Amino acid sequence: MPSTPLIIGHRGASRDAPENTLASFRLAFTQQADGIEADFRLTRDGHIVCLHDPGTSRTTGMDLAVADATLAQLQRLDAGSWKGEQWRGEPIPTLAQVLGMLPAGKRLFVELKCGTEIIAPLAADLARAAVPADRIRFLAFDHLLVAALKERLPDYRACWLCDYRWRGGWHPSPAQVLARLAETGADGLASRDRAILDAALVRELRQRGLEIHVWTVDSARGAARLADLGVDSIMTNRPGWLRRALEFPGEKA
Repeated sequence: MPSTPLIIGHRGASRDAPENTLASFRLAFTQQADGIEADFRLTRDGHIVCLHDPGTSRTTGMDLAVADATLAQLQRLDAGSWKGEQWRGEPIPTLAQVLGMLPAGKRLFVELKCGTEIIAPLAADLARAAVPADRIRFLAFDHLLVAALKERLPDYRACWLCDYRWRGGWHPSPAQVLARLAETGADGLASRDRAILDAALVRELRQRGLEIHVWTVDSARGAARLADLGVDSIMTNRPGWLRRALEFPGEKA
């Protein structure tokens, strides 16, 4: 029987708590997540903050563009109350704060939403935090950024993020996915949960010594399929629920 993949809280325990906040990350670890995935962007004054969107309106109600705002401006915003009154006052955290609260042995999947300009401040934050490199995974859709990360931070593992479209066949195709991974020097694939990710593609990835991480999976059936394929991790908005669903499939989740 395949072992249970690592359960990674997608933006924390984001079904229950406001995404990409320290409260969401703490809740994910309370729910026994093996790690968390979070999104990071660069502010105008060179700080790395945790936010998925280019702007703040969806999660704070105030419309600021992260790239045009200072850290002080962003941290005055309330990133919690949109999810519920109990989360009022949750700030937008920095990467340094997220690294600082990471429990021993847990993992952080750092999805980078900027270009190569984020690498220097990223390296500085990582050096100050001294979190072991094997506990960090970089994720990026930008294959040029993945290649630059591997060149400038070779001790860390970086995975290429890939979504797919169906146009009479999957695009990119499995062959194109494998070629892009080889071209960038990526350590693995961070794949959307699509039917293209099948036993044949997983076998090819494994033969090349590559990791396989999958997002975003909130169904027990989907997670069981991926566990059978032997993926390394599953990113989910419901880490506690999904772990129970995988470990005790006969019980009601």
